[in-house]
Order: sequence, then structure tokens, then C-alpha cells
Amino acid sequence: MKDLRQMIRRKQALIHCITNPISMTQCANAVLAMGARPMMAEHPEEVEEITATAGALLLNLGNISDVRMEAMRRSLKTAKEYQIPVVLDAVGVACSALRRNFAMELLAEEAVTVIKGNYSEITALYDSNYHSSGVDADKALCIDRTAERAMALSEKYHAVILASGAKDLVADRKQLCVVNCGTPQLANITGTGCMLGAVCASCLASEDAAEAAVDACMIMGICGELSETEQGSGSFLKNLLDQLSTWSEEAILSRAKVEVRTIEKL
Repeated sequence: MKDLRQMIRRKQALIHCITNPISMTQCANAVLAMGARPMMAEHPEEVEEITATAGALLLNLGNISDVRMEAMRRSLKTAKEYQIPVVLDAVGVACSALRRNFAMELLAEEAVTVIKGNYSEITALYDSNYHSSGVDADKALCIDRTAERAMALSEKYHAVILASGAKDLVADRKQLCVVNCGTPQLANITGTGCMLGAVCASCLASEDAAEAAVDACMIMGICGELSETEQGSGSFLKNLLDQLSTWSEEAILSRAKVEVRTIEKL
């Protein structure tokens, strides 16, 4: 995390986000709060040109449509050509065969840097027979089994895996990081998972994939902790954006709870 805040603000990288309309504004605000520049273009005829100038690309499968699917295909090919890092947020792949199959199509391009999903979504990418209801994570899924699946997916796709949950998991083939930061209030606001993807993409434009994923989990989780309020969801969202705009490395590191497990310890 050394000098991450300054690097992001100094670089002001363009973060091209092809995401769902439900969380588009919150993702854009999260990128801005981090100090990067959001671009939410999704028309297939313009996305290649825009992706080519980006520091990172975020593909979010929420509320999927034919137009966004085609835009994602084109953007991913451009990112691969220009070696631009990519976050794939596999929203809903556990409840939708369409999304799961499309995620597999994108992953087959071998251009995704970070694969993000909740425990159910990561399980669905690992096990084609797994199915859940809705986009929320199955609370019955345990951390140890999800960690094993994340490590296997990291090896299979040569990508960093970010499995979000009560404890976030980051797997990069060499080791597993367990990030124990956050608050249940994050689950009471729609789009906070998507915001985590946007924060991760903002970090990814300035540091390597494993660091970006861990740092994003710490930043989002601890900013959530510092935003807790009894005033309701609206106040919490306002507080969250304020915290994302003003966090310091000292504040994040002083509260961070990260356990690193090497392959030998898994």
C-alpha cells in the first residue's frame, strides 16, 4: 500500500467501467473518491477506442444486456491487445446460466487480471453444478472451502481471485490473504459490492493485481467500519463516500486485519 493514495491521485488513470445501471453512479463516485477518473461508456461502437486509453478496465455482469455483453467482448480484446489490467466482477453467475456462460467466455480470452465475486459466485465459477438464489452470497458456504476454490480458480485462469464476504479472500496461486475488515451495514446498501470492484480497478491501475485486491478490500472494509451510523442507510452511504474520499494509509493500516496463508499452510 506504500504511497498508494498519492500514486492514484498523481496518475489520475482513466478507469473504464462497463457496469450495470443499478450501481453505475456509485461506482463512478467510488472511482472519483479514490482519485482516479471514471468513464462509464458501454456503446459497442466506442468502447474499444475508450478502453485503449484506460489505466484499467472493469467488467461488471450485473443486470446484463445484449449491448453490454458485446461491449465487454470488444473492450476485453482491446485490453488484451494493449495489456491493460482487467477486473471481471462476476455478479449473478451463481443464479444465471447466461451470466455464468458469458463469464466463462470472457475468461477464455485469458485477459482477466482479477476475478471478483462473492462466495457463491466464486463457487459457481469453480463448480458448474452449483446454483443459488439471487445475487447474495449463500451464508452456508464456509471460508475454508471457498478458499480452496479460489486457489484452484487462480491456478486455472492465472488470475487473482477476490472472493468477497464477511471475510474477504484474495488468492494469487502463491498465497491466500484473508481480509477481516468491514461492517454488516455495507450489505444494506445496493451496489457496495460493485463499488469494491471499482475501488479494486482504481488500485489496479497503480499496483500489481494481488496488492490491488487486498488493498481494495482493506480500504472498502475499513471505510465501511468508519461510516457506521444509527441514522439509516442514506447517512451510511454519505459517510462511506466521505471516507473513500479522505482515507489515509495510516488509518487503513492501523485498523487492518489481514492473515496471510502460504500454500503450505492451506
